[in-house]
Amino acid sequence: MPYLERAGQPTIHYELDDHTDPWKNAPTILLQHGYSRSTKIWYQWLPYLSRHYRILRTDLRGLGQSAKNFNLKTEMTPQHFVDDILAVINEVGCGPVHYCGESLGGIVGMKLAAEHADVLRTLTLVSSPLRISEKTKKDFACGHASWEEAVRQMGSEKWTTAVNGVTRFPPGTDPELMSWYEKETGKSDTEVLAELAVVACQVDMRPYLEKIEIPTLGLYPSKGHLTVGDDDLIQQGIKNIRMIHMPTTFHAIQFAMPAACAEQLLHFAAQVDGRGCRE
Repeated sequence: MPYLERAGQPTIHYELDDHTDPWKNAPTILLQHGYSRSTKIWYQWLPYLSRHYRILRTDLRGLGQSAKNFNLKTEMTPQHFVDDILAVINEVGCGPVHYCGESLGGIVGMKLAAEHADVLRTLTLVSSPLRISEKTKKDFACGHASWEEAVRQMGSEKWTTAVNGVTRFPPGTDPELMSWYEKETGKSDTEVLAELAVVACQVDMRPYLEKIEIPTLGLYPSKGHLTVGDDDLIQQGIKNIRMIHMPTTFHAIQFAMPAACAEQLLHFAAQVDGRGCRE
């Protein structure tokens, strides 16, 4: 498994999936997961994407198989995540990339696109909020004093289970998917999630919107639990954006509608590149 190792910085785990024709030198799509998740969440998307694009997936520092040997209180900010991603792109030598981030991964993508547009072809946002609303903070607190406190008291897996039915997954979701998701996110370090909750609650990406000039795709739920109102602001603030709303109010459209999301991304990237995406 590939790892980026740097002196004085946490080791970052990444995955490369490439089923493209070797003589075509296909561009790269970078898929970035969000809070509590890892590279594994993209498994449903890969069959739709990796035949036409090289796919780079990275674990955010502290999550998945990336290292946790850094100061969790001061070195887990959007800037640190951006720096890690830039380092991975440079290590792999695949830039500029099509960047697709879900939820927190999209927040990181907004900062990346606003400040480092030269390393990106496009930006795709999947259910990415601009800031954490008071309602979401209350939902994520699960009756505790705060989101941070809820994670510490309940642990990663129990906290995930508690919020899944409220915000992430609609009724009728495959129970085996839910069980898998809860076990996978339950592997996340509780202290990492608690400190990352503090960081997430301080984020406000609204000032970055007008600085994003590259072609952008927004994939959002309709009146989403976590993003209600933010999708409108994003559509107003980013000049060159195509906004697509999925027919659900639940957050986890990357799981609920993987084929629809992946195919929208594929066609968007291919259109910008002027290349085919069909056999």
